[in-house]
Amino acid sequence: MMLAQGGDTTAYHRLLLGITPYLRTIAKRTHGNASDVEDTVQDILLTLHAVRYTYDPSRPFKPWLAGIARHRVADRLQALGRVAAAEVTLETEHEAFAAPDQNIDQVLDSRTVNAALRELPMGQRQAISLLKLQEMSLKEAAEQSGMSIASLKVSAHRGIKTLRRLIGQGGG
Repeated sequence: MMLAQGGDTTAYHRLLLGITPYLRTIAKRTHGNASDVEDTVQDILLTLHAVRYTYDPSRPFKPWLAGIARHRVADRLQALGRVAAAEVTLETEHEAFAAPDQNIDQVLDSRTVNAALRELPMGQRQAISLLKLQEMSLKEAAEQSGMSIASLKVSAHRGIKTLRRLIGQGGG
């Protein structure tokens, strides 16, 4: 590190290659996911690069490096905790369509759906037909219908909402 502080890029490169396995071991102690381990190692290396001028060559290098690593691991754990706290688990009530293993009594017959589709305004019916039934992309459906992508999205959303109400599925 002393040579790297003096501008020796070869020594700096060797240092980074040499400490990476050590940093990976530190990160593996707290992260089970391999991508989190690698992200943490990269965070530590970036921090090391940014603060390398603070290293005092008269003191041992390893404790200085370990301190940086501990702080970056803690920062990463806090960030992952914030992300996990904001995530919502999707339940079956969030699904738009019935799961294939549902009881047959819960699955609507095609006549009921077709009757409800016929009650929709033309734009909503067309949007649902192109996007949901024919499974076209937004771009393809826009080209075929002459509607803008934004209009298709709105029409499909409103159409599905109306279909749920018409069929008696609730879903507001």
